[in-house]
Amino acid sequence: MTNLKLRFSYGLSLQDQILFAKRLSMLAKSGVTLLEGLQMLARQAHSGSSKRVFEFMARDLEHGLYLHQSMKKLKHVFGDFSMNLVRVGELTGSLPENLEYLAVELKKKQDLRRKVIGSLIYPVIIVIATLGIGTLLIAYVFPKILPIFKSLNFDLPWSTRVLIFVSDLILHHGLLIFMGLVLLTVIFLISLTIRKVRLAIHHIMLRLPIFGKLAQTYQMANFTRTLGLLLRCDVMIVDATVIMAEITNNLVYQKQYYIISENLKSGQPISAHLHKKTRLFPPIMSQMVSVGETAGNLSDTLAYLGEMYEAELDDATKNLSTVIEPILMIFMGVLVGFIALSIITPIYGVVQNIHP
Repeated sequence: MTNLKLRFSYGLSLQDQILFAKRLSMLAKSGVTLLEGLQMLARQAHSGSSKRVFEFMARDLEHGLYLHQSMKKLKHVFGDFSMNLVRVGELTGSLPENLEYLAVELKKKQDLRRKVIGSLIYPVIIVIATLGIGTLLIAYVFPKILPIFKSLNFDLPWSTRVLIFVSDLILHHGLLIFMGLVLLTVIFLISLTIRKVRLAIHHIMLRLPIFGKLAQTYQMANFTRTLGLLLRCDVMIVDATVIMAEITNNLVYQKQYYIISENLKSGQPISAHLHKKTRLFPPIMSQMVSVGETAGNLSDTLAYLGEMYEAELDDATKNLSTVIEPILMIFMGVLVGFIALSIITPIYGVVQNIHP
């Protein structure tokens, strides 16, 4: 079976991966073999895709492969992080514990993702609603009274002239504008496949006010928590940093993790590089990592930092709507107010010029 067929035929959602790790850990602890456990999971699968994944892995185990070797074939499903935790667990005899760690880690990753996405839903809805109201007023309400304005024999205010121009543009060239926006969206999505473009976008995201800090905190929480768990599961530190680079979506941080991995090979500690990149890694983090490296308890230090950044991210996502709400209200008020003023001002001028 080709890799392309594997990619399109087999898949697991993040929730399914959590259940897979949790249930397989429980079965392994109760004395059930991995093969029997996978066969049980396949029988209980609630979707055809997850059933195929478990059956595929069960067949591999029947042919004498390790679980992590089967997961490696399904790398697009599980990723390097899960596969390496399972590999270390199989080699050290601590697979049930590592599967339990994996379930907890995936659950935390899911919670972090939900918090970030949930915090962005409100601003997006407000922006879409504001633009929708503005478009409705310009495209449907304003044209009803536009003939009256054009028939008047006096100069219209500049705001009304701007609104007339925008209204004519939408009414006469609306389809072309829509097609242009769709084309630009397609071009943008295609450009995201170019690594340099994505790297530039990720740089911009980290420099944005409010959202840049949120993105940095999210990356710090992922880095410290995941690296700490890998070290606790006896993954070699060089391999752990490479795994971090491969599972990180932000190319800016991915590049830094690869550099840290190369520095470790030459004997440099992680903190040495973190001290040089204070814009990406807060000073408190580099200082704490340095203490952990000196004391020989880096995994515990990273776990502590992970909890700290998770708490910061939780507070940031809760306060995001409070911070952004005044900005959104101003944006909405300015847009709707401009449209209303453009309509009311000439009407007031007509009333002023009416004589008995």
